[in-house]
Amino acid sequence: MEFTTSRLRVRSFAREDEEALHRLLSDPAVMRWMEPPYSPAQTRAFLLRAGLCQPPLVYAAESLSTNCIIGYVIYHPYIQPSDYEIGWALAPCHWGKGLATELTAALLDQARRQGARRAVLECVPQNTAVQRIAARFGFAFQGIEEGLEQYSLPL
Repeated sequence: MEFTTSRLRVRSFAREDEEALHRLLSDPAVMRWMEPPYSPAQTRAFLLRAGLCQPPLVYAAESLSTNCIIGYVIYHPYIQPSDYEIGWALAPCHWGKGLATELTAALLDQARRQGARRAVLECVPQNTAVQRIAARFGFAFQGIEEGLEQYSLPL
């Protein structure tokens, strides 16, 4: 899968992206609501397990203006093959610029084109940024599973 938005290109990860991905995954601000910051070995394992697998679970989010990876997106089937989990993680210097909204719209369009029935977002209860985006796009709160709030949107 590859697509562009007005400011980003979403593409498959390559092994050469490991260093850029590590800058993201080792940043405490990025990882605040996910896991403790990653070591280089954890980043490599994540890249192999989620980015270089087939089909990928995550994709690189690259700035069109700089050709640099500024984050990643989550996009993969979720429990039912017709349901897709979507999400994103962006470097803090790119927060507050509408990129998460831009990515969400593009991921929802991608899921619709693929015939998905439903999109799912997950976050910890403290992550108000994801909650705001879920509300903006009309996702409905479904409950809490394994400590994560789950939101869904029929497509």
